Amino acid sequence: MNHHREPLPSRVEGLPGLPAESLLVLDRGLATLGLADLPDRVRTILIDHLRLLLAWNRSINLTAIRDPETAVREHILDSLSALPILRERGIDTLLDLGSGGGFPGVPLALALPARRVLLVESVGKKAAFLAVAAALVTEAAGPPACEVDVFAGRAEALARDDRHRERWPAVVARAIAPLDRLAEIALPLVARGGVLIAWKRRPFEAELAAAGPRLILLGAALPVLWPVVVPGLEDHVLVIVEKLESTRGTYPRDAALRRRRRLPAGDRLPSP
Repeated sequence: MNHHREPLPSRVEGLPGLPAESLLVLDRGLATLGLADLPDRVRTILIDHLRLLLAWNRSINLTAIRDPETAVREHILDSLSALPILRERGIDTLLDLGSGGGFPGVPLALALPARRVLLVESVGKKAAFLAVAAALVTEAAGPPACEVDVFAGRAEALARDDRHRERWPAVVARAIAPLDRLAEIALPLVARGGVLIAWKRRPFEAELAAAGPRLILLGAALPVLWPVVVPGLEDHVLVIVEKLESTRGTYPRDAALRRRRRLPAGDRLPSP
């Protein structure tokens, strides 16, 4: 039997809207984050991005979250929880590592607003969705639009590229790997004085304790924690890792070596 699948949508016209309850969760969450004055145009694009994701998710498993209300909370609002950190530092350029459905990169790109965002994703079907989502966001945002690009590959390749190594003022990442492994991949991309922001869930004290001395080895400061204030996400926390000095060129190691052998612990704090 020939199983014909409808082509995946590239536009939001004709897609189901989000239920009223989901929109209420969005507005309440934005108010909690101090973003009640977010422009209507930005709010609409955030919603359209999520509508597109949910439509693709019916055919291709991009995310385990299929309920619109949960998706608003766990994707849009969770992503925007890092906005104050980026604004406080004047950051308008960032790399989203393992972007998946475009979170946190797309919401942050829209709400900052950012000048440039690179969505990095090694899984082909997710990268294909990101290309469609990036085109949608760029077109809808209009000039002067944020430049949203997609790199369909592994971050290690970017870390070996002088155009990207230690060039990004911020790298953001949700649910990628334990903090020490994530840091080995991400920190080579972070510029000196820049930050890695990692989304974590409590309890993660053991993970944090194991990562601390290894962050020092990679040229970073010890992590600072930022609580997520969105109702329903009380167990979420952002881990902010500041890059103080250059990361040795031997990092990141190849994936097989990273799996076999943890980073050694650093034995000194880098100089500011």
